[in-house]
Amino acid sequence: MYRPAGMFRRTPEERADQELSWRRTDQAFFAAGACHVLAWEFVARNPSYGVCAVWKAGEENPSHVIATDGTWAFDHDGWTLLDELLAATAAYEPDAAWDLVPVTSDLATFCAQNYHRPPELYHEDPRPRARAYLDRFPSRPPG
Repeated sequence: MYRPAGMFRRTPEERADQELSWRRTDQAFFAAGACHVLAWEFVARNPSYGVCAVWKAGEENPSHVIATDGTWAFDHDGWTLLDELLAATAAYEPDAAWDLVPVTSDLATFCAQNYHRPPELYHEDPRPRARAYLDRFPSRPPG
């Protein structure tokens, strides 16, 4: 069962302290705080997938970033059917509509335009950590 990224939101202390945020579990780190880095690393390995932002209606910036081919999604929770991911996200936070928005820019541009931290501003470079996290999962969706 998919666990929405909202379940792993950083505390105010973790938002203020990059080292404290860095020390969270990999799943928490890539659910909230570095989901965009994980998505771009995933797409680098799987170019048939694209990066999409999960956007809560009325918010200025996206809440979560995933990789998807339109059927399957990959994020902090591994492989999930896209419809299940979106339904679980909406059920966890039902106070607003959610949109899935394709991202066509590169990571640096996305970060600059959407209030997301670029890799060089983390406590340590999150890209090697993202690649190691990806290695824990099958390279293809189940089935």
